[in-house]
Order: sequence, then structure tokens, then C-alpha cells
Amino acid sequence: MNPHLVLLPILIPLAGTPVALLLRRRPRAQSAWALGVMLTTLLVSLRLLGVIWSGGQPVTFQLGGWPAPFGITLMGDLLGVTMTVMSALVLGLGLVYAAGCGDRCITYPHFYPLFLALAAGLIGIFLTGDIFNMFVFAELLVISGTALTAISDDPNGTEAAYKYFFMSLLASIFLLIAMGSLYVAYGTLNMADLAQRIAAEPARQPAPLAMALLFAFFMVKSAVVPFHFWQPDFHAASPTPVSAMLSSVVVKVGVYGFIRMTTLLFVPVAAPLKTALIVLGVVGVIFGGFTALGATHAKRMLAYSTLGQVGFILVAIGWGTPAALTAAIILTFNHSLIKAAMLMLAGAVASRAPVKSASFDVITGMGKAIPFGGVLFFIGALALAGVPPTNGFVGKLTLFGSGIQAQAYPALLLIGVFSIMTLMYVIRAFQVIWWTPPAEGQKAKSKGDALLAPAILIGLCVLLGLWSEPLARLAVDIAGSVGNPALYILTALGGR
Repeated sequence: MNPHLVLLPILIPLAGTPVALLLRRRPRAQSAWALGVMLTTLLVSLRLLGVIWSGGQPVTFQLGGWPAPFGITLMGDLLGVTMTVMSALVLGLGLVYAAGCGDRCITYPHFYPLFLALAAGLIGIFLTGDIFNMFVFAELLVISGTALTAISDDPNGTEAAYKYFFMSLLASIFLLIAMGSLYVAYGTLNMADLAQRIAAEPARQPAPLAMALLFAFFMVKSAVVPFHFWQPDFHAASPTPVSAMLSSVVVKVGVYGFIRMTTLLFVPVAAPLKTALIVLGVVGVIFGGFTALGATHAKRMLAYSTLGQVGFILVAIGWGTPAALTAAIILTFNHSLIKAAMLMLAGAVASRAPVKSASFDVITGMGKAIPFGGVLFFIGALALAGVPPTNGFVGKLTLFGSGIQAQAYPALLLIGVFSIMTLMYVIRAFQVIWWTPPAEGQKAKSKGDALLAPAILIGLCVLLGLWSEPLARLAVDIAGSVGNPALYILTALGGR
């Protein structure tokens, strides 16, 4: 097993960034290069997943040859590498959408380098083995995401970028103080080493402060209520290829962090964390459903929808049983595909409107010009609501089954009732865009954004609904591995 394999999913987009910048005077070559880089990253990530899954052993790489916990550790286990595959897949299709997008900002020479930098930062978070480098990769993610939003064609892009930047700055402060507190308490930031030391002395001061601040950091990253208010403006104003990434895979940073906190870092004191996740998840499902139902902008509706969909995942993590963790993984992967596709379809409709906007007042009836887009949106709506034969149904069915097994009936009843709202607001959007006649004098443009990327994503949603066994089996194995972190710790620390 080559340990360098875990380095490549980070190194490839990171090394591809300056090359993309050198190609700034050749837009088509730059676009093709960026897509090639992401497809290569996806292939390498799939190879890494195959090695880990078949071998049953995580892959670790110590940069510079420094032994853990003193050096920089890259760690590829089933959870982190699956999140990497998910991200590389969706990011690659984001570049496919960008290639067929009519936004002016896509032609800016810095768009593709920033996109690759965002990819490197996101994947780095999933593959790092220590909290300090998680902070470094998170900053790369924030800077590139902020810049990509600021260059948007939307006049509100700069304001949305400022909101995202300052909220991320607050999150970074939380993480910095948490890191300092953990280092004072335990003398290490290596996650495997921390897990051992916290297990030995869970109440050592100031570890409770670090736990609370780390929890708040991941809440901001996943836009969990009440740290959600930056998200709707951010996703509504950013370019469609960017908003589709941010609302699908980037928000999963918090999901990943919550799983690590409850199954690796703070296992002896995880009970209050799990209770908080259940409460926040239920609140997110209710609040996200109501706000999405009342939204007057398609992208804002989908952004609010993310609050609810992430809420389902948080409830599953909070239940914490193997079946619930399995549901959380399936929901995480499936939501990334569905939400990216839906935002791309909203952007494609907006590109056909006389004035490019995803406001329902503007895009009413504009979908009639792209009937195939209506078919895709309808299937995506079913997937988001959890209706068979889509992948969304598999995720929701697994979630409700795990809730019954955990006997968590109050939370299960609440999320079951309010999940009906998902179907209400997505079908409402479908009716407005594809069935309602446009306003008098309004006529759709003859050309708009291409539908190839969302078509592939919706096809995957149907495929994973009809043939769910591989993802379900992978999710079961991930739940088993994170539920028993001894192998992760042993591998990360070099067998010590």
C-alpha cells in the first residue's frame, strides 16, 4: 500500500492551481485543464477508496518523515476518503456546468484557479489528521470561496462575499481558541493523539471550552441554526457553479466535523454534544422548511432547504447508533448530488430569463423553454423530498428506520411531519417555473446554461435509488469504522 496515495487528492488540485493561472490568456485551455485536474483527482480518490475499503486498513502519510504526533499527518480512512470522492465528483461536475455557463465571471482569468484552490482546501479538511492543518485548509477554502462570490455577475455578490468572509472569520477565531485550549490541556493537536489523551482525562481544563468552540466552528461551516443567516444571501448571489458547490459539498465540512467530534475526539463526553445535535437538527428541519416554503427566490429557497436537509443528518449523528450513522453517511452523499443538481437547474432557468435572476417573479414560466430541465427538476424534487425511486428515498428510509431502532420517537415524529414541507416547496417551485404562464411581454431567451452537469447528477440520483446496495454497504462499513476508532488511532500514530 503506497502511503503517498493519500497525498495526491490534495496535491493534484493544489498543483493545478498555478498552472491554471498561467493559462489565463487561453480560456478554453484553462477550462479544459481545470476539468482534467478534477477528473484526475476523482480517479485517484476512487483508487484510494478501493484500496482502503478492500484492505480494511486506513492509509496514513507523515509529511517530511516526522513521526506522529509531532509532524503533519495526512489520514485516509473510509469516512474521510468517501467525503473526498463525493467532493471530487460534485466539484468536477461543477466545472462541467461552468464550461457551459453564460456568466461573465466564468471568463475571468482567476475563476478556475480559485475553483481548484477551493477544491484543494475542501479535500484537505477531509484528509488531514490534525486540527491545525484543518484550520489551514479551512482558510484556503474561505478565501477562495469569498473571492469566487465577490466576482459574481450579481450586484449583491460583493455584499454576500463580505458576509461570508466575516462569518468565516468568526468561525476561525472559534477554531483558533479551541486549538489553543486543546494544546494547553493536552499538548497535542493530532486528532488520534488527542483522542487517546481525552479518553484518559476527559474533564481536563480548558478542554470543555475547546469542545464548545470547536462545535460552534462546525455549526458555522454547515450553516446550522442560529449561524445560518449568511447562507441564503451567499448562495443567491454567488455564480451558479459556485453556489452549487457551496450548498452541496462545502457545508458537509460541519457534518464531517460533528462525526469526528462524537466518534473520535470527545467520545467520553459526547452525550451533551449528541443531545445538542438532535435539538439543532429538529430546529433546522422545522425552520428550514418554513423559510423555504415562504421564499420568493429559487436559489434562496434551496439555500433554506439545506438547513432542513442538514438537520436530518444532524439528528442521525445525534442518535449515534450504527444504523443512524449509516443513515447520516447515505444522506450526506445523496444530498450533495441532489442539491448541486437543483441549484444548477435554478441557474439554468435564470439564464433564460430576460433579466438574469432566480427570483420567482422573474422566472415564472421561463421553464417552458427547456422542458427537459423540467423533467430533471421534477425528479430532483422527488429526490429532495425522499420519494422513490430516487436516492433521497433510500436516505430517508434508512434514517426513519434508525430512529425507530433507537426508539427516538419524539424527534422522529417531528422530522417526519415537517419533512412533508420539502415536497410542498419544491413542487410549488416546479409549478411556478414550468406550469404557470409567464407575465405578459416576458419571453425566455433562446440560449442559456447547458444542462449536461445537472442531467448527470440527476441520473446518479436515480441510479443510486434503483441500485443503492454499493453506497449502503459502504455506509455500513463507515459507520462500523467510526464507531470503533481504535484502528484509526493505531494507524495514525504509526502502530504505537
